[in-house]
Amino acid sequence: MKIGMIQQSFQLPTELKTAETKDGTNPFGELLGGFVKQVNQDQVKSLQMTDDFANGKNVELHQVMIAGEQAKTSLDLLIEIRNKSLDMYKELTRLQ
Repeated sequence: MKIGMIQQSFQLPTELKTAETKDGTNPFGELLGGFVKQVNQDQVKSLQMTDDFANGKNVELHQVMIAGEQAKTSLDLLIEIRNKSLDMYKELTRLQ
């Protein structure tokens, strides 16, 4: 069996290529802020479903486990993004 190459190129949208736009906003900061809010919502949802399950409300165990794993995965991704951003910052400051 022959496996073909991925033909699609991955490029950032033009609004994310610059650090700051003409009106002074920072799209990367907004994107990261939105992601942090989403991670927080995942954590709150997981905690709420766990509490509902423990209190005997109509929540299935598999739903609790899925919400917990989703919250864990999104938090792990956020931590890795933070680590890579710090590494990038350290590398840039070392080059200057």
